[in-house]
Amino acid sequence: MQTSSKVTFSYLAVVLIWSTTPLGIVWSSESMHPVLAVMLRMCLASVIGLSLLPILGIRLPINKAALKLYAYSVVGVFGGMMFSYLAAWYIPSGLISVVFGLAPVIAGFAGQKILGDAPFTKIRWFALVICLLGLAFIFKDAFNNGDNNLIGIVIVLIAVTLFSLSGVLVKTVKIDIHPMATTVGAVTMSLPLYFVCWYLMDGQVDYAQWSQRSIGAIVYLGLFGSLFGFIAYFFILQKLPVSTVSLVTLITPVIALILGNQLNGEVLTRDLLLGTAAILCGLALYLWGHNLLNKFMRGQAAL
Repeated sequence: MQTSSKVTFSYLAVVLIWSTTPLGIVWSSESMHPVLAVMLRMCLASVIGLSLLPILGIRLPINKAALKLYAYSVVGVFGGMMFSYLAAWYIPSGLISVVFGLAPVIAGFAGQKILGDAPFTKIRWFALVICLLGLAFIFKDAFNNGDNNLIGIVIVLIAVTLFSLSGVLVKTVKIDIHPMATTVGAVTMSLPLYFVCWYLMDGQVDYAQWSQRSIGAIVYLGLFGSLFGFIAYFFILQKLPVSTVSLVTLITPVIALILGNQLNGEVLTRDLLLGTAAILCGLALYLWGHNLLNKFMRGQAAL
């Protein structure tokens, strides 16, 4: 397969996997405790990943820098994922994907504090206001639908914050490592934490209650969501401009909402749709507003 075809295939794979992951989270948790569902998913991903590394000739480094990288990755792999699964108890899958669309904005704040990135421009502050307006619509919708929805949104906001913080912390570690090794190392290191949380929160394994859909969702997420999805993502990140890769965060919430509505009967209310539209518009302005303004100014100067 030619490089261009590999990039196209990987890009489409990332869009598909990220769009279906929220629904997979909801389905995998419908007949078992959410923490057990995510623990089984990560166990599967770890076993497959550790088996593939020697076959593919990829080394899994275990030195100070590598362990630090894995630990920072665990903030997202464990913290972000566990709270996402807990949120699935309360809110629909499409809404989880929409709130996760805020990740680049939250990462922007974290990058200023941790990496010393440049402060937000006026355009990015305006984009943030639009995103917050969208979040207000979503909170209004949740308030109208009961306390459980409000709890779910707070939980998923914690999840996306941890996920974004992890991505920024990872950038502080200077190490030459294969993306698959990073993924496998982080997933494997997160397993004891999942086990402790599952044991304290539930500790039950009732096989008779497990549905085929839950088992199928765990296998799908373990194989694709936790392993191949990350590999494809890191691959396109190396081959494509960041702006092109960032389009994924705009595409996936829309597809996730449609899938949740069509396959899981999730209701799309007016406030939810307005909130989603505002968040996506704010995110687009955050990612590309400065470039669009520069092009407009150059065009005006040329007249």
